Amino acid sequence: MNHMTVYLKNKILSEKLQNVFVGLFNEENEISASSYARQPAIFTTPSEGQTSNKADILFPIAEENWGPITHIGIFDVEGNLLFKSPAEFIKTIDISSQYKIPKNYLIVRLR
Repeated sequence: MNHMTVYLKNKILSEKLQNVFVGLFNEENEISASSYARQPAIFTTPSEGQTSNKADILFPIAEENWGPITHIGIFDVEGNLLFKSPAEFIKTIDISSQYKIPKNYLIVRLR
């Protein structure tokens, strides 16, 4: 059997996307800069096997060049990477720049 029911998709998303943090990547590597930190995220109640961030996710203002942000990841509280996907738009973060994921833009969908 290879098809999950919508009930199971919603249940998995509800359980696994609690106490999670969002991280930014340059291709395969997470940003490693002193001013960078993963940010907590709260997700909406899943529906039809998908959910999205309930509020804006704001990263700290960069005190150094972070480079191009190509991927976004979601980590559990223990630091395990749960999801990773290409960013919709590649944005270069230079000194004094800030990366923002607007409310409802970070969509997690189980297919």
